[in-house]
Amino acid sequence: MSLNIYFCGSIRGGRQDVAVYQKLVKALQTYGKVLTEHVSDRVISEKVIVAEVTQPSLGVGYELGRAVAMNKRILCLFRPSSGRVLSAMIRGAETAGSMFKVQDYTEEEAEKIIEEYFSTLDQERTL
Repeated sequence: MSLNIYFCGSIRGGRQDVAVYQKLVKALQTYGKVLTEHVSDRVISEKVIVAEVTQPSLGVGYELGRAVAMNKRILCLFRPSSGRVLSAMIRGAETAGSMFKVQDYTEEEAEKIIEEYFSTLDQERTL
């Protein structure tokens, strides 16, 4: 499977999680080309959005809203160990059968969660 994957994480809201972002991007590269945050909305053609949402960010929230409007598959990753509480709007966006998924994770299990998510997508594509 080779997908275009748009990864988003906080940039101006705080760069405390940059090492986590690097690890996630490396894991995502197994499943396709990871696009940068510099891709404009008009040319976004990816099928999957992966957002690390632990660090609050208006920009990431905006990107997620645009992705929902464009009917994209979305995986939001949140680390409860951060002591933060995920926005109720993001947490509540996942509904049964929706393409919006929120997954709590630890750094140690990040790669496994990503693998399981993309395996499920792969199975859906072969049906």
